[in-house]
Amino acid sequence: MKVVVLRLGHRYGRDKRLSTHVALTARAFGAKEVVFDAVDREVEESINAVSSSWGGSFKVSFTDGWKKYVKNFKGDIVHLTMYGLPVGKVVGKLRKSRKDKLVIVGSQKVPSEVYQMASYNAAVGSQPHSEVAALAVFLDRLFAGRQLMKRFGGRIEIVPQARGKRMVENR
Repeated sequence: MKVVVLRLGHRYGRDKRLSTHVALTARAFGAKEVVFDAVDREVEESINAVSSSWGGSFKVSFTDGWKKYVKNFKGDIVHLTMYGLPVGKVVGKLRKSRKDKLVIVGSQKVPSEVYQMASYNAAVGSQPHSEVAALAVFLDRLFAGRQLMKRFGGRIEIVPQARGKRMVENR
């Protein structure tokens, strides 16, 4: 099962930091790709630099037609929204499905069509909070925590320990 995150409503300049965090969270929590509906080469370069140093095969791409992208996606479409069904009620069905997953997160109010196009409208709580938090919780539930044990095989690696900081540079 491949997980792709679609970031809707990225506003160049204004959303650069938060969109970067969406992509970093997607990468660290098991997604294989993030797709933006607006081209922002600075965000792309930042994420690619992280992947280059820390490892993994995460992809950043862009679409100029999110509706067509969603319609053509073969798999389960999950829209993270505070108005959906509780994530605990939908994640079991999603885990059983071997289909790829498209996870949609917005930066602003998403078009109403998204709710209709989604296979699942999933809520991580029913209170306003960050889309980064929603994405992290959703992916953690979807992968049942296994993604946190993944080794990325990067040039830089953290060595887990009870105290202190230890990083190694692999050659």
